[in-house]
Amino acid sequence: MYRFLLTRQWVSLTLVALLLIPVMVRLGFWQLHRHEARVAHNTLVERNLSAEPVPVTSLTAPGHRVEKDDYWRSVTATGTFDTADEVVIRQRTAPDGDRIGYFVLTPFLLDDGRAVLVNRGWIRGGNDLHAFPEAPAPPAGQVTVTGRLMGDETTEASGIKDKQGLPERQYMLINSAQQAERLDRRVLGGYVELVEPAAESPAPVPAPDHDSIGVNMAYAVQWWLFAAGVPVGWVVLLRRELADRRRGVAVAERDEAVPVPS
Repeated sequence: MYRFLLTRQWVSLTLVALLLIPVMVRLGFWQLHRHEARVAHNTLVERNLSAEPVPVTSLTAPGHRVEKDDYWRSVTATGTFDTADEVVIRQRTAPDGDRIGYFVLTPFLLDDGRAVLVNRGWIRGGNDLHAFPEAPAPPAGQVTVTGRLMGDETTEASGIKDKQGLPERQYMLINSAQQAERLDRRVLGGYVELVEPAAESPAPVPAPDHDSIGVNMAYAVQWWLFAAGVPVGWVVLLRRELADRRRGVAVAERDEAVPVPS
């Protein structure tokens, strides 16, 4: 009765089922790991945003690579804005997510002669993309700024291509090594996103989302349910096939039992 399982159709069906189960289980764990990574990211962001501000020089130095655990850490710095060497970062999205413009990147000169890059926020772009856009001026004189410490942007990490031949004082990435070479000055690694702008300043960069956990856990459960459904479906098809064959045998036996008129 079960010899039909050795037919090409059933052998192929069984092999596909055996292949689908581990693939779906693996996809479920992949989604689970993405969920766990998101939860860890949210925990890190929340912890660093809520931490007491520390001097930026305690977490970074010239040529230093900001550690992932220090991203979004609240930091302070005291010094003066160097508007003469201010640049803009192209193709950045407005806080409302609907417009493209620039980030205003201003060197902030510390008392010891070092500098830290400060992203003062977003401004809209003008009609002439080759002209340097107008940005509200930062506070003059010595001030203390508070912001979020961020690591240098790179093409590999951000996916943004660092174009050549851009208009003067316009860049694609916020990169301390690149700006240190331009400024010929010791620049702290990474940069600071300003969170306490003065009046009429560029629109501040919003804090990263650290509340949403996404739908990866739901996707993981779905993949595992699909994996569990494969053998169930295989058994359902098997029982249906057996029932059809038994009905066929019963019909054949009944036909054989009916006498043939002479």
